Amino acid sequence: FGIVGVSLAMPCEKDKDAILNTAKAFLDDKLRAAKTFKVETKRADKTFPMNSIQLSQYVGGELSEAFPEVAVDVHNPEVLIMVEIRDFGAYIHARQLPGAGGMPVGTAGRAAILISGGIDSPVAAWMMAKRGITLDAIHFASPPYTSLRAEQKVKKLLSKVAEYSGTIRLGIVPFTELQQTIAEKCPEEYFTLIMRRMMMRISQRLAEKSGSLALITGESVGQVASQTLPALVTTDAVVSLPVFRPVIGMDKDEIIEISRKIDAFETSIEPYEDCCTVFTPKHPKTKPTLGQLIHAEKNLDREALILQAIENTEKITVKYDDEPYL
Repeated sequence: FGIVGVSLAMPCEKDKDAILNTAKAFLDDKLRAAKTFKVETKRADKTFPMNSIQLSQYVGGELSEAFPEVAVDVHNPEVLIMVEIRDFGAYIHARQLPGAGGMPVGTAGRAAILISGGIDSPVAAWMMAKRGITLDAIHFASPPYTSLRAEQKVKKLLSKVAEYSGTIRLGIVPFTELQQTIAEKCPEEYFTLIMRRMMMRISQRLAEKSGSLALITGESVGQVASQTLPALVTTDAVVSLPVFRPVIGMDKDEIIEISRKIDAFETSIEPYEDCCTVFTPKHPKTKPTLGQLIHAEKNLDREALILQAIENTEKITVKYDDEPYL
């Protein structure tokens, strides 16, 4: 992220004839294969004796004579020749490969993404990284209910995001005992909501340790029972860090479109379950109140469970060029 485009350019002296001769030689094959062209000039060095329009007209006119089979088209040229006059030389190029755009990597601070093996959270990570956020990732694993393949799937998804964002630090949080305790001591209809609240508490502690200033999730309003507006309110109530939800107003088709764009979709739909599908209640509460959740959690020793999970968190790094995980 932060790179708008990349061009293969040929440098030369800042002289109109050197620029013309370089353009002829460097772009010979492109001009001979084209039907139309146009020359544009960007002049960062304002001391150059010709202004941008004058230099474009000069180079364009000479090229038109040298390649008479190619017509000038100032509106929709097949080949757009760029001449850039910079401090230490002139540069000629004719094709820009598009970059990822966005804000330069790491310029907007650090935040922690709660990453599952699904479609939504990798997209949310990608969207926030595009705004210059350095990503840390937190994944909750519940062996033996979730397999090692599920963890490998998450690493592979993060490697897709890392192609745009750079290296991502990943914390894998053991969640089995905590989920079993919730199942034993809390009302079933609140299982998922209490689990999400515990995830948020643990994630905030880990985020604060790593210097992250916010949490990121892949939640979208109404997509599942724990993502209704009342449910999200009870989830956010347990943390003080801001929670960013970049896909909150998107429907599934829109999220899938981005997932395909970043080459994460096929990995996301592989059949390795994450801990969010474990202990799912038959009739989850969709319109909870904060008071109901506080009462439902009353039998939990929350602090002990949180500290144990944090103490046993495995920390690794994920890079874009890591060997394939699956």
